[in-house]
Amino acid sequence: MKRVNVGIIGYKFMGRAHSNAWLKAPLFFDTKAQPVLKAACGRHEKDVAAFAEKWGWEEVETDWRKVVERDDIDIIDIATPQYLHHEIALAAARAGKHIFCEKPMAMDTRQAEEMLQACTDNKVTHYLNHNYRRVPAVALAKQLIASGEIGTIYHWRCAYQQDWITDPEFPLTWQLRAETAKAGPQWDLNSHCVDLAQYLIGGITEVTAMVADFIKTRPLAEEQQTGNLKAGASGLGTGDVTVEDAALMMVRFRNGAVGSFEATRFANGRKNRLTFEVYGSEGSLAFDLENLNELKYYDNRGKAGMKGFATILATDGSHPYVERWWPAGHIIGYEHTFVHAVADFLDAIATDGPIAPNFETGLETIRVLEAGLQSAAQRKTIFL
Repeated sequence: MKRVNVGIIGYKFMGRAHSNAWLKAPLFFDTKAQPVLKAACGRHEKDVAAFAEKWGWEEVETDWRKVVERDDIDIIDIATPQYLHHEIALAAARAGKHIFCEKPMAMDTRQAEEMLQACTDNKVTHYLNHNYRRVPAVALAKQLIASGEIGTIYHWRCAYQQDWITDPEFPLTWQLRAETAKAGPQWDLNSHCVDLAQYLIGGITEVTAMVADFIKTRPLAEEQQTGNLKAGASGLGTGDVTVEDAALMMVRFRNGAVGSFEATRFANGRKNRLTFEVYGSEGSLAFDLENLNELKYYDNRGKAGMKGFATILATDGSHPYVERWWPAGHIIGYEHTFVHAVADFLDAIATDGPIAPNFETGLETIRVLEAGLQSAAQRKTIFL
């Protein structure tokens, strides 16, 4: 079996999720390539060394450029905040490395176009980790839609709701600054939603959006004691929040369907709730990430008086990815979606085959997200 050496850039939340996936994918799936956890990279040597020891990475580096330039590295795993994706991806592609990249893809359309072009020019495999496509229930929804089970699609409805910044004393982290995050939930959360919409429904042709700002200033995080400061009671100062707190979009799809999106970090009680509903001429589908093993299915062709949403427990061996895990009824979780992604990515590399989502589909997502911000700023519909 072909062995491929992986270098990961970033070692926190996504670094852990990715590391687990690199370890588990060849154990549960008959992957066509065997990953070797070769080098882990992060800014703080002590922290990244502890990470590497825990997860089995062979070597540690603090300069990502050195990892990218190594002849013995085949794959660059970009698990950093989005403001770093562009530079790392360009260098990796030009060095001939395959790329496994976290979302959101980039900070704007120009960056996304350059990342795609570099990968195309250098003929490297590129994957963008919108991992929710690889939830078995979501992949099953794709099969049902593609087979015509719910008929002509009329409407898409999606919401991604969290509550982790509702406290006004929550600090001004990088996610709340435009220079490092580009935007708020419109970029971070709606990137997942738009990717799912394009996967399940199709391309988007027009966008109308609005955003809301609820808390204008926040205490500075310890590493951010510079820049646009104001006197704070804590003595550390405060800074301006430069991204939106909530975003709403209405869209029209290329196939004539219409849709809505809600993304917010101010939904008290919602920790990481992603829901979507699809309504068609012959039936409907509904999904809730908080119950990720379940898909709701309504068949409009059922017997009169007996129609209703049925719950499909997507744990049967006939459902996507499930046969590699446990017997029917034994549920899987969030971390498994990353394992599925790595397994598919390894096979794509070994066979020089396609994988999605990638930088091409990611570029289309960025265009929609940018159109949403433009629509909100100009208070008009943006046509794509």
